[in-house]
Parts: sequence; C-alpha cells; structure tokens
Amino acid sequence: MTASPDYDLLVIGGGPGGYACAIRAAQLGLKTACVEERPTLGGTCLNVGCIPSKTLLHATHLLETARDGHMAGFGIDTGPVSIDLVKLMARKDATVASLTKGIDFLFRKNGVTRLAGRARLAGPGRVEIDGKTVGTKSIVIATGSQPATLAGVTVDNAAGIVVDSTGALSLFRVPERLVVIGGGVIGLELGSVWRRLGAKVTVVEYAERILPGMDEDIRTTMTKLLTGQGMSILASTAVTGVETRSGGATLALRAADGGTSEVVADVVLLATGRKPNAGDLGLETVGITPDDGGFVPVDHRGWTGVEGIHAIGDVTRGPMLAHRAEDEGIAVAERLAGRPGTVNHAIIPAVVYTDPEVAAVGRTEQALKAEGIAYRASTFPMLANSRAKANGDTEGFVKLLAEEKTGILLGAHLIGAMAGTMIAQVAQAMEFGATAEDIAYTCHAHPTHSEAIKEAALAFTGAAIHI
Repeated sequence: MTASPDYDLLVIGGGPGGYACAIRAAQLGLKTACVEERPTLGGTCLNVGCIPSKTLLHATHLLETARDGHMAGFGIDTGPVSIDLVKLMARKDATVASLTKGIDFLFRKNGVTRLAGRARLAGPGRVEIDGKTVGTKSIVIATGSQPATLAGVTVDNAAGIVVDSTGALSLFRVPERLVVIGGGVIGLELGSVWRRLGAKVTVVEYAERILPGMDEDIRTTMTKLLTGQGMSILASTAVTGVETRSGGATLALRAADGGTSEVVADVVLLATGRKPNAGDLGLETVGITPDDGGFVPVDHRGWTGVEGIHAIGDVTRGPMLAHRAEDEGIAVAERLAGRPGTVNHAIIPAVVYTDPEVAAVGRTEQALKAEGIAYRASTFPMLANSRAKANGDTEGFVKLLAEEKTGILLGAHLIGAMAGTMIAQVAQAMEFGATAEDIAYTCHAHPTHSEAIKEAALAFTGAAIHI
C-alpha cells in the first residue's frame, strides 16, 4: 500500500511568490508547507531587495529635501542637516525584521508549515530537504533569482569594494566615488541612494541610454533629470575590466566608437540584472530541463509540463518583479484548489523608485510601431498639475497610448513624484478594457496628482482643461 503524501502542496522558496502561494493554498484548505533556506522568510524582496532599498530611498529623499532648500522654500528652517549612517542602517534592518516576522505570523495564522533547509527535487512527488525526504501531491518552485555576474568582475561584499545589490544596501561608509555598472532599475535606485548621501556617482550603461526596454520618452527624460541631479551617465559604454586595490578600483571602459578610457572608484556596484535560481534543484529527477537562460520553462499557467509541478516568479521567464511572482503564486494556489486562478501577463506595472519616480504598464510606443498597431499618444506635463505645483514636485509627465480606432488603452508611461502609486489606476483600467474616454469622464478628486492621468486622457480629443 502506498503511503499518503505528507502535504497537498509543498512550495520551494519563501519569497513574495512562494509565501503568497503557500498562504492562499492553506486558506483554500490544502495541507501546505513552504521550504526556505534563509533564516527569515520574504526572499530577496524583503531581505535584500525591495524593502531595504525603499527604506534607504525614502530616508535619503528626506535628507535631500531638507538639505537642498526645498523645505526652506515653504518657510521651514531645517538648520544644519546631517546623516547618521549607523542609525539609518539600523532603521533599515528593523523594518526588514518586522516584515519578515510578519510573514511567520501569517504562516501560523493560516496553518502553513514552515520547513527550514535546502530543498531539492528527488523524483515525482518527492522533495529532499537537507537529507530528509517528504512526499507531496503538488510542488511549486519559487526559488527566485540572484544578482547576475559579469565576466572578469569578482564581487566581494565583505570587502566592500566591488559589491552587488546586496552589498550596496549595507556599505559601512559613504564612498567618495561610486561607479555603478548597469543603468537599469537596481543601478539607478541604489546609485540615487548613495548620491544623496554624498557620493559622486557614475553610471556605466552598455545600451545607448539608461532604463533599457522602457519607453524612449522615459529614457531620454530620466537621463536629463538624473544628470541634472549630479549623476554622471556614460551610455553606450562597456566595462572591459575591473582592477581592484586596497581602498578602491580602476575600471577599463570602451565606448561604442572604440575609444578607451579609465574611471577610478572607491566602490563599484555591479548592477547588470539578475539570473534565475534554478541550479541544484534536482530538476533532472523529474525530467525538467532549464532553457538557454537558465529559466524553468512553464506555460501561461505556470505549469512545467510535468504532472504536479509548477514554477512561478523570477525562476521563470518574465519581468523579475515581486508583484508578478505574488500574483502567479496566488493564481497557482487557486488552480490547485479547483478555482480558475488567472494572471494577465500583459498588464504588469513596473516602477523605478528614483526621484522622480518612473512607472509603466503595457506596451511602449516603440513596441506598437514595431508591431504595426495603429495608435494615438497623449501627454500631460506634471508642471500643469495643481497638486504637483503646490508640492513643488513638477518634474515629469503622464503619457498614455491608446488604440487609434477604439481608444482602448494600450500602455501608460509616467514620470513624477507619485508615479508608482498613480500607475495602479491605469493598470486597473487596462485590466477592464477601458478606453481613454472612460478615464477622461471618471471624476477624479481635486487636487491630486492623479488628475494628470485624467487630463492626458482628455487630451486625446483636445479637451484637456489645464494645458
């Protein structure tokens, strides 16, 4: 007689996708366990990613607001402004600890069994955890990702000279010169943190502009804004070598025209993206082969093609975003419990938490042109938004893209102080197949930043009021 499996569902990985999947499955009556090798739950996002970086971004934004005269413009005398790096890092760590403990509480509340250790598939319906094998009806692989490497560049976070995104969250001093390799989201966010703290920041980007993949108007405008803030950006430039020494490093650069140069740094941040954590998972024991990029292949439902095995989040192809993983985890849990469980992968917002923020959802204008889709574009400047004017944060714009004949929204691209919050309105509108007219004639509270979205929608028919 075959023994009953220990669990209905075993989730490998306790990050945003994994813990959300486990909690939802338990809520729906499945006997669920989640394996995590870190001492704390939350994965990269909570421990060394989204949450600690946003804590530092917020704190340094407050610092710069007080220091650059912005507050003085409102009649607030801040006096001498300084930063206590030790206290700042302690605040960051306390925030992380609080949230990771919160997930432990949610596991207990919902009846999720937490298993500690390194998990590895050991055949159909079996998972080995530090030498002990457990049985399960279903498995969800949610092992996330890790910082990508660059040939010839060795990261040593402990030494604090060449660091990755994890090391850049815990530098023990403010470097005089920080060179960031990579002008994507991670590089710009962490570069912004240390620039505000006093570092001279140089960003080296291989592509022709920062923020590869985003709408061209976003990329061009953010280059101007960040350069204006004092960040040096070397685009169309490759790093051909990094020579470290006591107290710093020298980077060899090659421009697109073949010219070579060097730049000296006290700290180098390697921010060239992330790669999936699909190694040493025992995938071969169940007949799963990672693709050329190292990702676990899945269909739109997260199914690997092997009975009972799903994969979600960064370990699969798609935007490496915590909210994508979370939605996929919930959807898989619901499907395993007999419910529909859906994720619209065409509508996943992305946010860059610089100052101002960048937010986008749907297609870019360049993608629409490449696909031959007839569209209309409309832009409204934050300078004409009354709330932005009152707050003194008028940089940026709202850009909406709509299908030419129907007016159905196809994409949105925002720069502004509240862009990361504002994008949710457009994402929800797109989810319901809304047109620009639907947004234009929805009453928006005044005065709010979100009125800029309404005005951009009105502008499609020449009806914008404040421009």
